[in-house]
Amino acid sequence: MSASTAPRPRNARGRRTVLLALLCALVAASIWLFWPRLFGNTDPAAGYQFTTVQRGDVEDVVTATGTLQPREYVDVGAQVSGQLKKIHVEVGTAVKAGDLLAEIDPTVYLSRVDAARAQLRNLRAQLKDREAQLTLAQIQFRRQTALMTEDATTTEALQIAEASLKSSAAQLEALRAQIEQNESTLRGDEANLQYARILSPMTGTVVSITARQGQTLNTNQSAPVILRVADLSTMTVQTQVSEADIGRLKIGMDAYFTTLGSQGKRWQGTLASIEPTPTVTNNVVLYNALFDVPNTDGLLMTQMTAQVFFVVARATDVLQLPMGALTLDTPQRRPSRKEARAGGETPDTEAQPRRSATVQVLKADNSLEARSIEIGLSSRVQAQVVSGLNEGDKVVSGAGAGASDSRRPSRTPRL
Repeated sequence: MSASTAPRPRNARGRRTVLLALLCALVAASIWLFWPRLFGNTDPAAGYQFTTVQRGDVEDVVTATGTLQPREYVDVGAQVSGQLKKIHVEVGTAVKAGDLLAEIDPTVYLSRVDAARAQLRNLRAQLKDREAQLTLAQIQFRRQTALMTEDATTTEALQIAEASLKSSAAQLEALRAQIEQNESTLRGDEANLQYARILSPMTGTVVSITARQGQTLNTNQSAPVILRVADLSTMTVQTQVSEADIGRLKIGMDAYFTTLGSQGKRWQGTLASIEPTPTVTNNVVLYNALFDVPNTDGLLMTQMTAQVFFVVARATDVLQLPMGALTLDTPQRRPSRKEARAGGETPDTEAQPRRSATVQVLKADNSLEARSIEIGLSSRVQAQVVSGLNEGDKVVSGAGAGASDSRRPSRTPRL
C-alpha cells in the first residue's frame, strides 16, 4: 500500500509548478500591457500633432469643372456644290483673313460665267441695232411731220411713222432691261465662281478639318462644313455649375482655374455671363457660367478640362488655421465692413458670419489649454482666425499614431 501512495507528492509539486508558471506569465502580460499607460510618458502633449498659427490667404470658393473653347471661331463651309478639289491647309496652320483654304472644282461655274458673258455681248450688239432703228424711226417721223405741214403726205403715213417710233423706243427699253437682267445673272455666276475658292474669313488657326479632299459637297440641303478657324489668343472657359451653387455666383466676380498638367499654374479671369437656360443630364441641372482668359503663351488648347474656382469671398494676409484643428460652436454676428478690413478681408467681398470655435493650445509649460476663439472667413480646408490666437501659437491638429482613442480630438463638423 505504501508503494501505491508514494508518487502523489511528486504529482502535487508538478501541479504547483504549472500553476506558478501560468501566474508568472499572466503577471508579465499585464505588466507589458499596462506599464506604458501607468508609468509611461506623462507629458500631456505627447501623442498629439500640432500646427502653427500663421498668416496667409483664405478663400471661400465655388468649384466646378469646365472646358476651354476659343472665344472667336468660324465654321468655314461651302456656298456652292461640287467636288472638293484641293485643301491647302492642315490642322494647326496659322492663316490670315483672305488666305486660300480650299478649292471646289470650278469647271461648271466657269462655263456658266462664259455663257453669261457671251449672252451679254449678244444683247449689247442687239442694243446697238435697236438704237439705230430708233434713230431711223425718229428721222422718218420728223420727215412725215414736216410733209404734213405742207400737205405733202397722208395722215396714215404720219400715223405709221409715229407708231414705228414708239415701237422702236419700247423695243429698245425692253432690250436694256434684258441686258440688266443678264448682267445680274453674270454677277451671280461670277460670285459662285469665286465661292469655289474658299477663303479664310478671319485671322487665326485651323483647329479642325471635317471634309476630305475629293469629297462631293452638296449645298442644296445644308451648308457643309469643311474646317474650323479659331482665334486662340483668347479662350472662353465654359463652366457647368450645379443649381445648388449657381445662386452664389455674381457677374464680375473673380475666377481662376487650373488644367491637368499645368503644374499649379493658375489662369485668372472675371465671370462674364451666366446662361439662363440650364443643361439637364440624368436629372442633374447644370448652368453654364462663362469667362474669358488671355492665351498669349499658347498653353491653353481647345477642349482642355479646367478645374474652376469662383471666388465668393477672400481674406488676404490673415491668421489662419486648418479646419481640422477647430471644434465649431454656434454661428455669431456678421462683422462690419470696417472690422472686415481690419481683419484682412478685401472690402469687395462678402464676409461670412463670424463663429466661435474651440482649440487646444500648447502652452509654454508644455501643457494643453482649451481656448475659445473667433473665426471669420473659411473654406473647406482653412479658416481665418479673427481673435483668440496669435501668430506662432501651436494648436493641436490631430492625434499622433500612438495616441489612444480617449486622447484623439473630436471630429470637426463640416461647414
